[in-house]
Amino acid sequence: MAAPVPADPVLYEVAEGVATVSFNRPERNNAMNEAMREAYFDALDRAAADPEVLAIVVTGVGKSFCVGADMEELSALGPDQPVELFPEDRPQTYARSIPKPVIAALNGAAAGLGLVHAVACDLRFAAAEIKLTTAFVRRGLIAEYGISWMLPRLIGPAKAFDLLVSGRVIRSEEALELGLVDRVVPGDQLAEAATAYARELAQYCSPTSMAIMKKQLYEDQEQALEPAYARAREELQASLRRPDVVEGVQSYLEKRPPKFPPLSS
Repeated sequence: MAAPVPADPVLYEVAEGVATVSFNRPERNNAMNEAMREAYFDALDRAAADPEVLAIVVTGVGKSFCVGADMEELSALGPDQPVELFPEDRPQTYARSIPKPVIAALNGAAAGLGLVHAVACDLRFAAAEIKLTTAFVRRGLIAEYGISWMLPRLIGPAKAFDLLVSGRVIRSEEALELGLVDRVVPGDQLAEAATAYARELAQYCSPTSMAIMKKQLYEDQEQALEPAYARAREELQASLRRPDVVEGVQSYLEKRPPKFPPLSS
C-alpha cells in the first residue's frame, strides 16, 4: 500500500489582488519545521513577484496560527550537537523585506517563533481570546531571530522586557492594549476582516507608493529626523515623475477607483 502523500506545509491562493498564505500543519498546531519555513518564504517570494498580488494575508489552518518551532526537532538538539535549527538563507524576519503589505491574521495561538513571524508582518489582526506568548525563556532559549529589536519598537522597551523575560501568556485583548496586535475581531470574522483590509489596499492604493513607504518606515527607524526628511523629499520628487500620481489625481477627479500600474522590479 502506497504511503500517504504529505500535505503541502503552506497553502497559497490569490483572489481580488490578495494572496492568502496559510501555515498548514494543523495536526502539529502549525509548529514550524524547515519544510514549512522554506515553503512560507517561497510563498512570500511568489506573491512579491506576481503583479496581480498587491497585498498578502498570512494565517494558519486549524486552531493555531503557529505555536513556534517544532518541539520534536528541538528535542534532537543538545550541547554535543551544535545544530543550526533553521538555515539563514532567508532570515525569519523575511516578511519585512517583501515590498508589499503583509498582514498577519492570527486565527489562534502564536508562540515563540510563531510570534516572531507575526511581529515580522506589517500589521496583525487577531481573533478574540487567542493566546500569545514569547515562550523562549521558559524553554531555556533567548530572544530569538530579531524579536528583541522588533518588539520594543512595536510596544516599547518595558513592555517588551515583560513579555520576553516572563514568557507569560497574554490574550488578544491585552495584546491590543499593548499594541502588539492592531485589530481584534470575533474568530468567525477574522478571515474576512483581514482580507477586506487587504482588498482595500489592492483596490485603492498605489503598489509603488506602498513599497516605498514600507521601506521608509523600517529604514527610517534607525535614522535621525533630518536624513529621513531629506530622503522623503527625494522620494517625493521621484513620485511626481511617475504615472501613479497622474492616475491618482485623475481617478479622484473622475470619482472612480484608480488603476495604478503594477509594482516594477
